[in-house]
Amino acid sequence: GLSFSLMIRINFLEPYYNVISTDCYNFLITNHGIIMIFFFLMPILIGGFGNYLIPLLSGLSDLNLPRLNALSAWLLMPSVVFLIVSMCLGAGIGWTFYPPLSSSLFASSKGVDFLMFSLHLAGVSSIFSSINFICTLYSVFSTNLVART
Repeated sequence: GLSFSLMIRINFLEPYYNVISTDCYNFLITNHGIIMIFFFLMPILIGGFGNYLIPLLSGLSDLNLPRLNALSAWLLMPSVVFLIVSMCLGAGIGWTFYPPLSSSLFASSKGVDFLMFSLHLAGVSSIFSSINFICTLYSVFSTNLVART
């Protein structure tokens, strides 16, 4: 995240001064958004905050569905592996990674398939964490539970 941010800021040093090419800049912006949303924001805020911090602060039992939470954590690792494989195969297809909106010359790459599968795995992981988060909040606030002392 820091290296993406630094490269983006370097490109904005002066008007009309492009340190990196336009395609590379678009690639940086797209991947920065993907990494920050799917691999940083959703797992930490939904998974960490919702499944651990709220029950910990309320003093109640955590993780209403512990196996679902473990599954959501284990899905992130293959997702990151697929993201790295897509980067090695070359999923840079212009301003977007979505094949119908990009040029057909680069969209036929297997890297695009790996990237899309990576995003789907990360999304499923976030959905599992969200289900666990909602069920934990429901069980905490729907019954008259007493905090542990």
